[in-house]
Amino acid sequence: MVKLLKLSQKNYPSLLSKIGKPPDPLYFLGDSDPKIFKNCLAVVGSRRISDYGKQAVEKLLPEVVEAGVTIVSGFMHGIDEMAHRVCLESGGGTIAVLGCGIDLIRPTVLKDLHEKILESNGLIVSELEGEHPPFRWTFVRRNRIISGLSQATLVVEAGEESGSLVTAQFAKEQKRKVLAVPGPIGASGSRGTAKLIRQGATLVSTAQEILQALGIKADDKKKRVLTGLSQEEKQILKFIGEGDLSADEISRGLKVPSAQLGSLLSVLLIKGLLKQNSRSYYYLP
Repeated sequence: MVKLLKLSQKNYPSLLSKIGKPPDPLYFLGDSDPKIFKNCLAVVGSRRISDYGKQAVEKLLPEVVEAGVTIVSGFMHGIDEMAHRVCLESGGGTIAVLGCGIDLIRPTVLKDLHEKILESNGLIVSELEGEHPPFRWTFVRRNRIISGLSQATLVVEAGEESGSLVTAQFAKEQKRKVLAVPGPIGASGSRGTAKLIRQGATLVSTAQEILQALGIKADDKKKRVLTGLSQEEKQILKFIGEGDLSADEISRGLKVPSAQLGSLLSVLLIKGLLKQNSRSYYYLP
């Protein structure tokens, strides 16, 4: 059932109330527990997501989410969708800001994501009621809400004319932090983030740097776990280092049988020292 939050209400998101012309009312689906608005990070980027963009989201967001950060994004193909899904897979809460009326699901192919967000105590929000269709201007207005809900906006991948740069500009005007992930030289999706960095955005390449920008101190549980590792587990972490490698690459590099390696990797995943995406494993120092 659609609900609404009025600007005059006590539980209206505090950060959003501070922007110019905040949405009043804000329509939403889901559970409006005020805690979901406490520590929010906007994650935006290209709809034409590259393998690099996917790996960046998969590497950076899980630890951020595990620190209690809510991921806010725009419920579109590409980086938006990836950010929402990785957040949910990491057990976190996410807020999807629509560029259409609250009763519509656009794009329709993301219906499963819409359902998962609500099933996981996330929120679907819009300043537009009913089945208001999406237009270019509605997406621009949506972007100010994405940044307005958040302490910082992280741009993962963006072209020179990307709408993500509009969200970053709103964040600057709202006196919020702008973070950018550096990309491969020459890649079209790196041009927008490179531009932001030149203009003063904070370059981030680790989850710890994102948490630091948000003023959140990551706990030291991983450092404590390191003291209880076997020699084989330490060798795996050292071998992976700052990269991300497939199980086959690790097996060949360390000359460890696949069956034995599988057990070791499973233990490291359980201990929270490794993360796994669809292709590879990477170390969370």
